[in-house]
Amino acid sequence: MHWLFGDQLGPHFLTPGDDGPGRDTPLLMIEARSVFRRRRFHRAKAHLILSAMRHRAAELGDRITYVRADTYREGLEQAADKAPVTVHHPTSHAALKLVRSLPHVAVGPARGFLLPVDEFTTWADGHGGKRLRQEDFYRWMRRRHGLLMDADAPAGGRWNYDHDNREPPPRDAPDLQVPAPYRPREDDIDAEVRHDLDRWERDGEVSFVGRDGPRLFPATRAEALRALRRFIGRRLDTFGPYEDAILAADPVMSHSLLSAPLNLGLLDPAECVGRAETAWRAGEAPLNSVEGFVRQIAGWREYVWQLYWYFGDAYRHSNALLHTAPLPAWWNELDADSVGAHCLRTALAQVRDTGWTHHIPRLMVLGSYALQRGWDPAAVTDWFHRCFVDGYDWVMVPNVVGMSQYADGGRMTTKPYTSGGAYLNRMSDLCGACRYRPAERTGEHACPYTAGYWAFFDRHRERLAHNHRTARPVRQLDRLADLAQVRREDRERGDAPP
Repeated sequence: MHWLFGDQLGPHFLTPGDDGPGRDTPLLMIEARSVFRRRRFHRAKAHLILSAMRHRAAELGDRITYVRADTYREGLEQAADKAPVTVHHPTSHAALKLVRSLPHVAVGPARGFLLPVDEFTTWADGHGGKRLRQEDFYRWMRRRHGLLMDADAPAGGRWNYDHDNREPPPRDAPDLQVPAPYRPREDDIDAEVRHDLDRWERDGEVSFVGRDGPRLFPATRAEALRALRRFIGRRLDTFGPYEDAILAADPVMSHSLLSAPLNLGLLDPAECVGRAETAWRAGEAPLNSVEGFVRQIAGWREYVWQLYWYFGDAYRHSNALLHTAPLPAWWNELDADSVGAHCLRTALAQVRDTGWTHHIPRLMVLGSYALQRGWDPAAVTDWFHRCFVDGYDWVMVPNVVGMSQYADGGRMTTKPYTSGGAYLNRMSDLCGACRYRPAERTGEHACPYTAGYWAFFDRHRERLAHNHRTARPVRQLDRLADLAQVRREDRERGDAPP
């Protein structure tokens, strides 16, 4: 029997081979209720995962045994007793520890990623295990897989089109005026899942946050392929220039929305980057947009997956800045209506309503605010894991601990990713309708991000003064005539919503 976890749902997890099940191998999937009791997940995330699992079980028919149990152990005992079971390498340290503790379960290599973990380990060890920068890894991946390459040179003569892909949003329209993304239609399985979630909540078994319905992300392979085709064919050409921009009325812009089906295993990353490159070579999409999309998948997504395993399970406890403040209730409850700052209210409302925002609101609005307030990075990581439909342990530990909260002290990134209101004003249309002013750091109209930026650098000036990428703002602290007032107002703000 071969065991499929709920994020191993695509056909590439069933192809035979040394590490895959044969075509006649019976399959097993376990829906463990305890997963939803351990964390207070976003309701839309719980619905998506269970819908995807049950849809896949329906597709596989008599070949699969679908068990609903309290825990994975109970489900495995019920379905397989002590018969031999195989499983692909799970995507979390906890799940790997579980399957390795079961004597009759054989664990094969991971699937759903472009690079075997041992090959990354060789590459990382060759760099001394220290300077593991994403750009170096990305270029190596491009060469290794022949992605956007012309012989030994990068297509177009450049590895990096970031300069072309950092345009501020258009100021003359509320949205990008591009075709809408693919959205699925719900069916009887979705209704069954929603009925079960309602019952579990009513019976007090579980508790969720956020709003649910209708489902916005693919739950089947067929839906995922439709979403991929629509993005490549109708939205990819405008993706690159505005991938770092934010529009209040257009949260999706030209983003692919493929992270959720990718992380459920419904799509293989190789087919995603392959189709994007094919579109460019056919003259159907510009190189800067295609390179930006390839970078997200073959560069960043792969890099995060590999670092999760390379750094080990202890990495999640990193806290180089010694941040210990708890997450306030308004944040945990996704209470966007209590927030006055327009950018934060908008991003938090998007999470509440959909379980998703694109990467810039995650990093420069939500993550930046948590970093400036000094919240416990482990709690921030858990919040992102629970509240995003595409959030898994392997996704959020490096992204939040290393990238967003700088809790590893620079093992993953060269600087903390935070900014004042000027950046948000340049890259979004959110500041004009806000009661706060991005240029002000004290007083009634002080932007919480501008004030928070200087308060953060003031608290950590000794550490950040020795970083060449942050030394300049540290030096500027002593030129701020109102620094004492910034400190005082920062203390008075506490954990109240801005």
